[in-house]
Amino acid sequence: MAELAGSSILILGATGGLGRHLVRQLADAGARLVLTGRSQAALDALEVPGIAIAGDLRDPELPRTLVATAIMAYGRLDGVVNATGVVAFGPAAEVSDEVLDELWQINALAPMRIVRAAAPALAEAKAEGSQPFIVHFSGLVSEAPTAGLGAYSAVKSALAVYQQVAGRELRRQDIRVLDARPGHTETELSRHPIAGETPKLPTGYDPEGVARRVIAAIVADEKDLPSSAFTEVPAAESQMVPVEPADINTGAHPAVRMAAQMPLEASAPVTSSSEPSSAAEQAPVEEASPEAPAEGEAPVEATATDEAPVDAPDVEEADGGSAASAASAASVASPASPDSAASPASVDSPASVESAPSAPDDAAAEGDEPESDEPVHAEAVEYVAPEPLVEPGSEQSETHEHGDAHEHGDHEHHDHEPHRS
Repeated sequence: MAELAGSSILILGATGGLGRHLVRQLADAGARLVLTGRSQAALDALEVPGIAIAGDLRDPELPRTLVATAIMAYGRLDGVVNATGVVAFGPAAEVSDEVLDELWQINALAPMRIVRAAAPALAEAKAEGSQPFIVHFSGLVSEAPTAGLGAYSAVKSALAVYQQVAGRELRRQDIRVLDARPGHTETELSRHPIAGETPKLPTGYDPEGVARRVIAAIVADEKDLPSSAFTEVPAAESQMVPVEPADINTGAHPAVRMAAQMPLEASAPVTSSSEPSSAAEQAPVEEASPEAPAEGEAPVEATATDEAPVDAPDVEEADGGSAASAASAASVASPASPDSAASPASVDSPASVESAPSAPDDAAAEGDEPESDEPVHAEAVEYVAPEPLVEPGSEQSETHEHGDAHEHGDHEHHDHEPHRS
């Protein structure tokens, strides 16, 4: 079992999203650290004990400088942890030479130079009773190359192959080479690619958990860390990112406008107690009516108002007492329905006509405008001959049964035209 307390460890990429967690956890374990990164200010902001040297890993001399610094400061070098890396997104056939060169320089060539510079010092540490190690991160893409990450997958796969060979060769000197291949981890690596645009990715591993798993493998003398070794690492806490509202075409469908206006931070589901959204208020009221108007009947035009906004849950309810339900009941009224039996043509006496205030409304619903607000008496109705083929039970049939101007013979169906007086 490797002992971290008092050991001399070189950490590359110390200021990265994963490197900073490795730095803090190793410092808490009592390791003596040599840290490197591109920014000296970022290194100083870590505020951990150790030696911090800013540098560019594309410099061929930097690896030897870092190894020499560790030996001068602590007398030996017991371990190397390389947490550096850059990523590029895009089709494999469209990656530029500049991007390919940087991917290769940082993700493959620099780690190879680190192994070459550190191997002699690690061998000396082993001779003094240490258990030296080297850790690189080839990542999940070295196991499963990914579309849109062709160049990145190829370079990381090259690092994984190099790790395997170096591990077999250095094993003879009791130097352990550990390749870690976690899946997507929530760090700044994917958020700041050197080329392409970051696609929508599922929530990745918690970087602190990944760092803890790697350090546990170092202590336990594990020989490999495949992607399956990180399945117990928890996912990072999800974080909603606010975005600017998208430009919306005023002529777009209300559903399209609603989707464009929906902010990313609104993750709570919509419940029946929620306030109606602007899209619900603009929804066509015709959707509240389960049936279309009967043939020859003027449709009832209804619009949403501020006093009775259309709420989506009420639209779906069959009988909820809402404004949409009332509009639905009004739109299905027809002369043949029982609700329309209170029309003036179906009354039995003048008194019953005067006691029916809903008659003008029913007439308007059928498309007929009343001539005046005065009550209509049955004796004052001008006789109009009925049309043939009147269905029994209809309003016209009832009018024939109660009208004084009709004869019994008019209700019979004949092959010739009906007699007119």
